[in-house]
Amino acid sequence: METPPLVAPDPHDPAHRLVTFTHRDDECDGVLALLHTVTDKDRHDGDLTPHLMARRDDGTWSITYRLRADHRASYQLYPFRGDAPGTTRSDWLRVLDHARPDPYDTEPRLPARDGRHPASVLSLPDAPPQPYVRRRQGVPRGRTVPHTVAGRRVDVHLPAEHGDGPHPVVVLLDGEMWGEVLSVGDTLDNLAAAGAIPPVVALLVHTMGPERPADLSCNPAFVDLLADRLLPWAATEFGATTDPAGTVIAGQSAGGLTAAYAAYRRPDRFGNALSQSGSFWWPDETEFDEGSEWLTRQFATGERRAARFYVEVGLQEWMLLTQNRHLRDVLRARGYDLAYREFNGGHDYACWRGGLADGLAHLLGNGTPPGTAT
Repeated sequence: METPPLVAPDPHDPAHRLVTFTHRDDECDGVLALLHTVTDKDRHDGDLTPHLMARRDDGTWSITYRLRADHRASYQLYPFRGDAPGTTRSDWLRVLDHARPDPYDTEPRLPARDGRHPASVLSLPDAPPQPYVRRRQGVPRGRTVPHTVAGRRVDVHLPAEHGDGPHPVVVLLDGEMWGEVLSVGDTLDNLAAAGAIPPVVALLVHTMGPERPADLSCNPAFVDLLADRLLPWAATEFGATTDPAGTVIAGQSAGGLTAAYAAYRRPDRFGNALSQSGSFWWPDETEFDEGSEWLTRQFATGERRAARFYVEVGLQEWMLLTQNRHLRDVLRARGYDLAYREFNGGHDYACWRGGLADGLAHLLGNGTPPGTAT
């Protein structure tokens, strides 16, 4: 019998749930559960044993996690023959290439790129709502058109109500993931139709290629290209505003670092930064090393910029949580307009796609969306 993930109360703690995943496969010797970021943390520690499913008397495989009731995560399963997979980088890449969604899942799946299988999504009852993520019936649809600007691929999403403008503009890094894979245009259309944001021109900048490490590392040339080439082009072609107060730059991971850096370097063009799980350890992952957290140090010592921030990070992101809290404390101490949120999840588009909508509603809308800390 097909069994979806079973969510049961924790008899010892009402703030947690016991979540049991099951899998039926008579041909495998074991099944590894990949709960996003949670499994990866133990892989970094060199031990995947806590995530190996146990064989039950009826022949199925199962594993139970104790998770806080507001946890959200994408997840996959990896049935294997022979020995359990190791924890080296090559072993892990092989696992990721062949892991598959849970055949018994109940939520819409999270698409992947580069030929990998989609992921299942687990959202426990108290996870932040994501009302704008999925396509809604009856919502006027905008359109997305591909362009090349200064040698960079940029997909432009135009709202259904696209007039002469000026329109608020959103620069979204890693645009090939958000546009081609995650269909962020649906989210933007839903937000506009609900009145959560005005109709916006969205510039989905492709940054996941070989130039990514250089582009998304507090690179002044890349930020100046966005400010001096991309934004004027969008103003001329699509009526995008030139007002920094109506301009948002958004990114995740290294893109989150870059979004905050853009507001630091060019507040004359980027008046709003939306950072999700930003890599604020850059350029040195060693916490508290004198070379780490360069951008946070600039905000602490430099002249205060005329910029607003929406910053969020996952409680499961053990490599980023402390550094994001440092940035939060510095921005608050310097008097910046900051909304800050910690969600119970990991380095995960299953979390980011809802957080992106919340951040845009906060920065461009008239109120604070559900689940947003200020």
